[in-house]
Amino acid sequence: MPMKVLEGIAGLRSLPAGGVMSIGNYDGVHVGHMAIIDFMHQLAADAPVAVVTFEPHPLTVLRPSLVPPRLCSADRKRSLLAEAGVASMVVLPPSPDVLGLTAEQFWHLLRDQVRPAHIVEGRAFNFGKDRGGTIERLVEWASDTPIGVHVVPSAECVLCDQTVIDVSSTMIRWLLGYGRVADANRCLGRAFELTGRVVKGFQRGRSIGFSTANLDCADLLIPADGVYAGSCQVDEKEYPVAISIGSTPTFDQQQYQVEAHLIGYTGDLYDRTITLRLHQWVRDQLKFPNIDELKAQLKRDVQRVVQVVSASQTPDHGTRSR
Repeated sequence: MPMKVLEGIAGLRSLPAGGVMSIGNYDGVHVGHMAIIDFMHQLAADAPVAVVTFEPHPLTVLRPSLVPPRLCSADRKRSLLAEAGVASMVVLPPSPDVLGLTAEQFWHLLRDQVRPAHIVEGRAFNFGKDRGGTIERLVEWASDTPIGVHVVPSAECVLCDQTVIDVSSTMIRWLLGYGRVADANRCLGRAFELTGRVVKGFQRGRSIGFSTANLDCADLLIPADGVYAGSCQVDEKEYPVAISIGSTPTFDQQQYQVEAHLIGYTGDLYDRTITLRLHQWVRDQLKFPNIDELKAQLKRDVQRVVQVVSASQTPDHGTRSR
């Protein structure tokens, strides 16, 4: 059955009693989120599994300057949750009736009106106005009710340098901010994606034999400046992609761009929406003394990208649960 998408407090109240639920932003739907969802399925038997999430992030209203960039779009989050077998997704907007609920009021709503059989969360879970509710408080409040509260340990990830970390959306943003795409992918359990509409650029790539698609990625997180190896599916065919993020220093250009050279593709992508999957960092952005040296480096980049994409058919994500 397709996943149901319910809106607001009314949607939350409409969930069938006796289900299994989790509450959180679920940005990126990474391996830590999947550990929670997997545990919910273990508890559920024949009961429905629901995720209650926030869209957009509450900070868009409370403190707009602190809103974290997205790891995935709202539509992608929805599709990932559906793929994970979630029966219902409740979308809570940052409206006064949601943001004004204290932790205790929110708990009373869950206990008296939603009435789930189980609530499953991670250790860092907070809820209610000013994040006044903690997982410890939720466990305490539920202790004398029929509702079971379950705390799932953090998922661990072994990074490429063998460092072991706890997976979180914040950690993934940090890794991407330093260009560590391969490590971020281990934490996500899949390749990090940049989805955007192809817009007009300076068209310099076409003039030197390396045409590029320039993406408008809206509010998605953009990894650190550099050249990356990636892939992209267009019209049911997969292409290796050399992805350049940042300015183009050889042309003394300051405008920030996400440019993708789809290796072997010859069609027109303007105004189409495409998704780039990033596999690995290749090199820093460099300023070349002339166009010939730039073209020589781009040829080397293309060779490297093809090698990386060919080798990434079965990635080792290096994740484990404690």
